[in-house]
Amino acid sequence: MTRDPDILCIGSVLWDVIGRAPSHMRQGSDVPGRITRLPGGVAMNIAMTLARFGLRPALLSAIGQDDEGHEMMRACDELGMITDYVYRSADLPTDKYMAVEGANGLIAAIADAHSLEAAGDRILQPLADGTLGSQSTPYPGFIALDGNLTRRLLEQIARSPLFAAADLRVAPASPGKAERLQPFLAHPRAVLYVNLEEAGLLCQTEFATSHAAAEALLKRGALRALVTDGGKSASDATIDGILTQTPPAVLVTRVTGAGDTFMAAHIAAEAAGCARDEALTRALNAAATYVSGEHAT
Repeated sequence: MTRDPDILCIGSVLWDVIGRAPSHMRQGSDVPGRITRLPGGVAMNIAMTLARFGLRPALLSAIGQDDEGHEMMRACDELGMITDYVYRSADLPTDKYMAVEGANGLIAAIADAHSLEAAGDRILQPLADGTLGSQSTPYPGFIALDGNLTRRLLEQIARSPLFAAADLRVAPASPGKAERLQPFLAHPRAVLYVNLEEAGLLCQTEFATSHAAAEALLKRGALRALVTDGGKSASDATIDGILTQTPPAVLVTRVTGAGDTFMAAHIAAEAAGCARDEALTRALNAAATYVSGEHAT
């Protein structure tokens, strides 16, 4: 029997292949380290953190019917995801992400989300056919949306009546895809989660602080914007004002997925009824715990 989800996570579900080294790296570095392969993708990372906070996330994504896809579906089930609504293609392979991280942070990454892009709006079918909602009765709960979808599909979502009742939380998949979120800058229900670089790309300028970036996003029409700046600060901006906090100081052992953890922990805190300041604190603590190598709970 299908369980009712607490939140829908729409976007990339793929295999993360991450190489991590304890030393500083630069272009051409060849150093010893560890290579891991784990379930990942922005939507998946958000869903995993939400599940650890006790919520029941459902995935809307594309996963192939290849061996890696079957393995991914089993992993999602074991991690507490609802996978009933995932689009399974016999023709498209399961997507992958590959990154190299050193002691000085992310060195390089390649996201192969071509299958998700090729699936297009087929991943949204449960929101239209009455399974989760329809145009006349749109889904009314939390939706976490990631920028790995095509620009065209994101523009379609921004206009779609299928999302007219949702509490829509939106994040780019990476700085390279930040500009895809332009349609959500003036969206009446969208909350934006971006880092300092992504905020700059959306506003076509550079910012020195998360506070300045969040303020600029509001001026450009955002309903609400949360901007992170690594270990320096994070700001939550609404028409009622801008909150800025400093995250706990920790030893950073990984960075891939930190922003997704922040976003998920923030959503979980607000779903639990936390006020803005407490939700921001919980999100920063969860992200700090994650980058230190522990699981956020």
